[in-house]
Amino acid sequence: MDEVEHTRQPGEGIRGEGLRVGDLARAARGRVRWSIEDGARARMEAARAALVAAAEEPGRCVYGVNTGFGRLASQRIDAEDVIRLQENLIASHTSGVGSFLDEEVVRGAILLRANSLAKGYSGVRPCVVVGLLALLNERIHPLVPRFGSLGASGDLIPLAHVASVLVGRGRARVEDRDLDGAAALAEAGLTPLQLEAKEGLALINGTPFMTAAAGLAVGDAQRLLVSADIIGALTIAGLSGRTEAYDAAIQEVRPHPGQGQVAANLRRLLDPWDGGEAVQDAYSLRCVPQIHGAVRDAISHARRVVEVEMNAATDNPLVFPARGAVLSGGNFHGEPVALVADYANLAMTELGVLSERRVNRLLHPDLNRGLPAFLSAHPGLESGLMIAQYAAAALVAQCRGLAHPASLDSISVSGDQEDHVSMGMHAALHLRETVHHVAGILAIELLCACEALEHARVELPAGILAAHRAVRACVDRVRGDEPLTDRIAVLTEQVRDGALERAVTAAVGPLQ
Repeated sequence: MDEVEHTRQPGEGIRGEGLRVGDLARAARGRVRWSIEDGARARMEAARAALVAAAEEPGRCVYGVNTGFGRLASQRIDAEDVIRLQENLIASHTSGVGSFLDEEVVRGAILLRANSLAKGYSGVRPCVVVGLLALLNERIHPLVPRFGSLGASGDLIPLAHVASVLVGRGRARVEDRDLDGAAALAEAGLTPLQLEAKEGLALINGTPFMTAAAGLAVGDAQRLLVSADIIGALTIAGLSGRTEAYDAAIQEVRPHPGQGQVAANLRRLLDPWDGGEAVQDAYSLRCVPQIHGAVRDAISHARRVVEVEMNAATDNPLVFPARGAVLSGGNFHGEPVALVADYANLAMTELGVLSERRVNRLLHPDLNRGLPAFLSAHPGLESGLMIAQYAAAALVAQCRGLAHPASLDSISVSGDQEDHVSMGMHAALHLRETVHHVAGILAIELLCACEALEHARVELPAGILAAHRAVRACVDRVRGDEPLTDRIAVLTEQVRDGALERAVTAAVGPLQ
């Protein structure tokens, strides 16, 4: 899908705008070296000067510069304690719990925090962004516990663990070693950042962790969507399904974009195909365009929201040099990300639910249209692929649990000053897990559909044949009762990395 592609060349500088999900994935998973563009430096310097001027005005309170934080915002801080205030903030907020987040989420969050600060509304010096990018470039990965973010005021605790390493504290992983922050910086020839006014707050006040986790998940989800259409088509062929339901005329009178795209893919994959003799197929076959299409539209919407957030100024207060204004607001609140992560999670769960229902239909002796019970050559003596559905059902159950909307679970904190939080980090991490599980469910359907085609012994359209051959190049046909775990793992990777899609499009041309 075109919109998954990145837009930048390796090593191009960040400028506070223009990042896309593909850029996020390359930063998280690749070895691109990042820098800050000169225009971003100039904007940051102007904002810094405006912030300093505002803070030096006699009697003026600037939140987070010469005041306390949260419920303590009314507490004025003496001028000689302004630097200590920032250091104390990082120290107190480095308080996460649980296992460590994946390095790719941490790397993605570092890029997004740097990009947000580079917009020039945060009032920090350019060296802060340079320091963050140095962590990426030197592959210094702060160890960030999974739990702590409430999604407002942003990802405070996870970001504090990153900032702690930047100032020479905390813990980081370098290659396969865990080091204290100072040692990790020293090995790379870097010196700890000396914080100045507002910089500690700017480093930890924002949404980059939830946005990185959601963005990576959305990108991974989009890579599954075409493969899901291919796998659905394999099942339709294996069950001698009808193609009438995919006619363009039906889609045109209900013109949801995703529905039309999926139906077009099915027509291409199943051409030529006469279909079976049934008057109508079950919904899990007949309604693939409507269901897969709705999932596509949900993921596309989530991506648009995430990409806005990737290029937004999300800390507080924000500095507007042209107005000479330092304004306190709520851009750190993660509700936009939380809601679309929950929405995308529900959509991907539905994709997994539908796939499992097709697995059931392939295996069920009363539903699979003359195929052997559970696709076994010797039903009774052998169980065939019966237990593959159990694995798919277990993954569906896990997805359903994860699909509970995290954004509903606000808990008031900071003495009720922060009386509504988004739980966006929880929503984004749940989405990542669901996408991972759905890839496994689709792989199980792929395994079963290919076995069904072996039994059906029908002439296959070019797209179906290409998919079948791609699977058989990776895993052998199941002959008798034997473990399926390794086959499912191989096919999961084939689905997840786009190999199945590439094999099919090489035969029939690009799919939508």
